[in-house]
Amino acid sequence: MRFTSALKTVAIGFALYASSGAALAQGGGGNAQEMKKEEAAVRAEQTAKQLGLDPASKLPPATVPVDPQNVWDLDLSSGGRVRIQLRPDIAPNHIERIKELTRQGFYNGLKFHRVIPGFMAQGGDPKGDGTGGSTLPDLKAEFNPMPHLRGTVSMARAQSDDSANSQFFIVFLPRMQLDKKYTVFGRVIDGMQYVDAIHQGEPPADPTIILQASIESDGKPPVTALPTPPAPSIVAPLPAKKPAPAKKPVAPKQK
Repeated sequence: MRFTSALKTVAIGFALYASSGAALAQGGGGNAQEMKKEEAAVRAEQTAKQLGLDPASKLPPATVPVDPQNVWDLDLSSGGRVRIQLRPDIAPNHIERIKELTRQGFYNGLKFHRVIPGFMAQGGDPKGDGTGGSTLPDLKAEFNPMPHLRGTVSMARAQSDDSANSQFFIVFLPRMQLDKKYTVFGRVIDGMQYVDAIHQGEPPADPTIILQASIESDGKPPVTALPTPPAPSIVAPLPAKKPAPAKKPVAPKQK
């Protein structure tokens, strides 16, 4: 009997525990939601610390509305126009530099001098060997938390963090080891197939050329071929002068 009553006591205890749990699950939904929010906040703070960010700062949005004033168009000899969404919200000084050089016509005719399959295509060097840049001063780094995914456009640099100038690269496949070491300033939103078609090599035997770089709001039509150099003007030859009659030798006079 004692054993039976003990079992009943345990059963009643479990029933009370279950009913109180059910009450928490039903009537205490607000508390559960608050707990979930707190857990999410803790996870976000841990993630921010892992990325080396200030937990109070907000991560930039992964995408932004397309604005023609912040779309960089590259017409490539590998087939068509590549549209790149520029991000002045994460790299304002680099965007200002890209726009300035573009409107100067700096990038027109430059080649992609270093193209590694499965990695990236690098261009923007007037020397064409990776050692050149514009006449403008180098830029201070604007490293940001945007990842190097397929289609990411980032600034190339030398050893120093603050040595980016005019060269850039477009990523073929994700390369997270580059994150926060190079300044991401945009991403391809259209025409990635033309990026994939950029001729490979270090340097390529037949490099792909930037036929024209433009800011989309400027309304420049696509360019599909390099401008044909003007034909050399043909100058009619001057009429040949008649040769002077040969002087006959004169015999000495007889005395």
